Amino acid sequence: MKSFIDQFAFAIQTVEDIRPAAERMRDAGAAMGGFRVAAIDNISTGQPMTDADGADLSEAVFGWHPRERWWINGRALRMSPIIRACRYESEPFWCNAQGIYSRQPSPCLANIDPSDLEKLTSRRSVLIVPVHLPLARIGVAAFYPSDTRDDLSDIYEEYADDLAVLTHRFIAGYAKVRREQRKLPDDGGLTKREVECLHWAAVGKTDREIGMIISRSHATVRFHIKNAAHKLDTVGRCHTIFKATQLGYLGVAH
Repeated sequence: MKSFIDQFAFAIQTVEDIRPAAERMRDAGAAMGGFRVAAIDNISTGQPMTDADGADLSEAVFGWHPRERWWINGRALRMSPIIRACRYESEPFWCNAQGIYSRQPSPCLANIDPSDLEKLTSRRSVLIVPVHLPLARIGVAAFYPSDTRDDLSDIYEEYADDLAVLTHRFIAGYAKVRREQRKLPDDGGLTKREVECLHWAAVGKTDREIGMIISRSHATVRFHIKNAAHKLDTVGRCHTIFKATQLGYLGVAH
């Protein structure tokens, strides 16, 4: 008898493989007992995942109505306890309004309040698989029961490990083939001034303070940091500093 992973095996090597892979993920969720799948490859952007023809997978494959796709809303992404938990946890977990549950106790998860889960998602529980990719990119797959159950402990125990493998394969494969289709980050093009501004930003200096240090206006500092963010394909000041550090531009901030 095939294992759960073997039963729903797939590989994403080209953009044409994306939709069949999404269909396998959909079928894996259904095999768990009618679970519906929601997936996003980058929580910092909220952009929908698409197939080779540009069709939104959340509608075309996973069957979500546009009004149900809370994860596409930027404010919902920022405020969601699910997404917040994914920033701190790399292993699968499940949650309901009473708490967030994982195999290993996590102080970070214990401090997150999921009481508004049903208000946000219209579901009483969800099983979550975070996918932490290189350069601070985080993807997520959520598995929602089609009924009103609020205890997923049995489902979690049986399927979490297999879902972790399938989800990582799906989101990492998607990110790789999509990255090949888009402009790669121009990380080799940071100027000396951009690196200098990011260095001071990394140690907590404001734009105005950095301007005083390097004898430039705070508007000029903001311009350099914005340019660096564009080149590194990042969203926000912290993401830009983090990615620049990972790429070896800043070293360890003191």
